[in-house]
Order: sequence, then C-alpha cells, then structure tokens
Amino acid sequence: MRLAISSKIIKSENMTRTVDVYGARRNLNPLPMPQEVFLGDYVLVLADFVLQKAESAIAGESLRLIGKICEKSADKTLLNTSW
Repeated sequence: MRLAISSKIIKSENMTRTVDVYGARRNLNPLPMPQEVFLGDYVLVLADFVLQKAESAIAGESLRLIGKICEKSADKTLLNTSW
C-alpha cells in the first residue's frame, strides 16, 4: 500500500517543482494536471509524481495527523502494528 503525502510547493523552475514535507525536499516534474499549481500551493505526491492539487486546510490537517503518528512511533507504540 502506498500513501500520497501532502507537500508544499516551495520552488518552481521551468517544469520542475520543489516540494517540502517536514523539512524533506524533493524535485518533482508534475504530470499535466487539470489545474495549475503555484508557489505555496499544496499537492498530493505519490512516488515522485504530483497527483493533484490539495486544498490548504485539508493538507494541513493531514500533515498534522501524520505528525501525531510519527510522534507516537518515536515511543514505540506503533512499531508493533502490521501495515
């Protein structure tokens, strides 16, 4: 199973978009999308591909929830779970 992660566009140069999620940065080449994306927009990223633009409020909430999961895994509570 794969999970699309909300990522914020922090740089746009030619057809390449640089996104940031929790300080990790990746350079991506978005496939043709029905809507344009701009600096500061959130997009859903899966396996180095931009899938679609994400609403800012929804992206923020999903990142908050993923952050909570990561915090819990630091104290080993999620490490016994089969994904």
